Amino acid sequence: MGKQLQNFLLASLLPLLTLAAWQYFAGSRGSYLLPSPATVLNTLKSMTLSGDLAHHVGISSLRVAVGFIITSIAAIGLGIALGLSPLLHRIFSRWLEFWRQIPPLSLLPMLILWFGLGELSKLAIVIMATFFPVFLATYDAVSRPDKELLELGSLYGFSSRETLLQLRLPMALPEVFTGLRIGLGYSWRSLIGAEMFAASSGLGFLIIDGEEMARLDMVLAGIIAIGIAGSCADAMMWFISRRFRVLRPTDAMCNLTGGRS
Repeated sequence: MGKQLQNFLLASLLPLLTLAAWQYFAGSRGSYLLPSPATVLNTLKSMTLSGDLAHHVGISSLRVAVGFIITSIAAIGLGIALGLSPLLHRIFSRWLEFWRQIPPLSLLPMLILWFGLGELSKLAIVIMATFFPVFLATYDAVSRPDKELLELGSLYGFSSRETLLQLRLPMALPEVFTGLRIGLGYSWRSLIGAEMFAASSGLGFLIIDGEEMARLDMVLAGIIAIGIAGSCADAMMWFISRRFRVLRPTDAMCNLTGGRS
């Protein structure tokens, strides 16, 4: 219990210091330039009771979820393919590196002309922003396996399929999930940017709407909502990654070699 209390206090230290600093500067600079924590909390409360906050959070979360799922499937699949095939890597690597350097939001004007202000333009931004963290983590993990473990698998007569499914992919899982967590954060960042320019709903729109009405309390409420929603999504991804860690390659090797002995 003492250790848990100590961890809780340490984790609470920076948030409490931030709140104290926020309250101090809000009082010294005036509520117009920086609303107090109590004012922002009241705004969050009123928006929650009215349903506005849930509406914007729900729309942004749905956009992130759809874009993230689509790009994760594509990025993991391509990462595995290029990690296993040097030929495919030579064909795709330069072209992918070119697109990796282009900020997705720079393509938003063109996407709006192509797809309008609907959902497709925002989904495209999320997909492009999320793709490379997931792809690079997957490719790096698949292309650099534990060679000693692969040699041991070959010694025990593993087929190519068994080596892939029982060794290489389980070895890659930790890095893949790290890429997914990073990509999920990129999904939120890119979507909020897109919603600020091309949306009539969502948390990005909420922040811009607050800025246009000179409601900094609304702006800060939107920022806090983004932080909470993103943290919850990351926590969910972390929980899933913990569950999949049971697929350790050493465990798979012990099970299969034990069955063949």
